Amino acid sequence: MASYALIFAAFVLFEVPGLGLAHLFYLPVAALALTGGVRRGICAGAIAVGLFTLGVVVNPNISPSELLTLSTPIRFTTYATMGGLLGWFASRDRELVERLRVLAERDFLTGLPNTRAFEAAIARRLEAGTPFTLLLGDMDGLKQINDSQGHAEGNDALRRLAVMFGSVLRPEDEVARVGGDEFAILTTLARNDEAASLAAKLERALGEQGSPMTFGWAVFPGDGENALSLYRAADERLYARKLVRGERASHGVLQLRA
Repeated sequence: MASYALIFAAFVLFEVPGLGLAHLFYLPVAALALTGGVRRGICAGAIAVGLFTLGVVVNPNISPSELLTLSTPIRFTTYATMGGLLGWFASRDRELVERLRVLAERDFLTGLPNTRAFEAAIARRLEAGTPFTLLLGDMDGLKQINDSQGHAEGNDALRRLAVMFGSVLRPEDEVARVGGDEFAILTTLARNDEAASLAAKLERALGEQGSPMTFGWAVFPGDGENALSLYRAADERLYARKLVRGERASHGVLQLRA
């Protein structure tokens, strides 16, 4: 708006036929169009035409009878068209940037947030300082599925698992795919016994739906005060529980053979 005022003042004071100070109105038209979209661009063009017309009337060096009849509709068309086009391109660019931002934070296979988005989520929780639980889950048997049935079937299993998380987690919980067969969950639980119960509940629910997983957990701040220490604590519990399960399974096979 300040640009409009300055250009209008210069037009009234200094414009003479052939100088072309009115072309400077393209600058505020472009600025408004780039920041406001199509409608604001067209409105910006209309404002420029109005100021141009008023300037022709006020400026004693310009004959209104010569310019207003031809210049006004021509300038309205050029100002409004340019404002509308710039606004459209700017809106499209913003949409594309937003799509790219979403894609950059989403796992291409499951549609869940990826590692980058999850790291941002855990950083927000750490900054808030409120106790929370990090769960790391490892899908059991994905390698066997890939080896025996192919990677397409393994990808389908991962997609089904991502959908299942939506049915077993609460709306406020955050889940992401952070590795080939690894998933991470952030929840507001603040005690180890609650985290262990949730891990067991998830393992039971997902196992019943044909997608067995093993979970480990870490509670902030008891198990760590930064993301790295929490990941390590959850990962240690995860693979300790996998080891125990493996030993139990091996022991069961030996008993059956005996």
